[in-house]
Amino acid sequence: MPLDLTTFDLGDYACGKSSIIRVFWFLIGAPFIRARLLPLSLPRRFVLRAFGAKIGRGVFLRPGIRVKNPWMLTVGDHSMIGEDVWIDNLAPITIGSHVCVSQGAYLCTGNHDWSSPSFRYRLGKISIGDGAWIGAHAIVGPGVSVGECAVVSLGSVAYKDIAAREIHAGNPAVFIRQRVIHPEDNLSAKRRRPSIRW
Repeated sequence: MPLDLTTFDLGDYACGKSSIIRVFWFLIGAPFIRARLLPLSLPRRFVLRAFGAKIGRGVFLRPGIRVKNPWMLTVGDHSMIGEDVWIDNLAPITIGSHVCVSQGAYLCTGNHDWSSPSFRYRLGKISIGDGAWIGAHAIVGPGVSVGECAVVSLGSVAYKDIAAREIHAGNPAVFIRQRVIHPEDNLSAKRRRPSIRW
């Protein structure tokens, strides 16, 4: 038999917490942060921190988010995690400050070795730099580093590292252009309507 799942191998995966903490997380913590009737971020931040996540100041957490192992999650200050984001962190995930992870995005740290008869886990940390944007329904794969102010656009699949200030799109995600962030004063001037003199 070429594949024998009775010998499934967790590889390097070590959840890092006792069975009791994991049971409490899956029965109480995870359902609480996913609750759609709870619109506030403050209680979600509190619960994630209680289970070992490092959550910065002013982090905005929308309803429906899923976190596999909160003790393997670090989020910087003033980042936003949208509805139905799935943080599937069998390995550590670090999200910087002022990052936007839009609705339905999937951060996947685990894959399988398809050449292994035991279908062994292959894990890789994910790092998302300050000011980056992970678009709605985008996927970031195991071991990927998304650079500072980089963009993984709508529905894209990032299998490889993305350099700072680059915009990538598609499946697999490829370089589209450099990201230019205009000073807010210039944007305000462009948007300002000319005054009408009577």
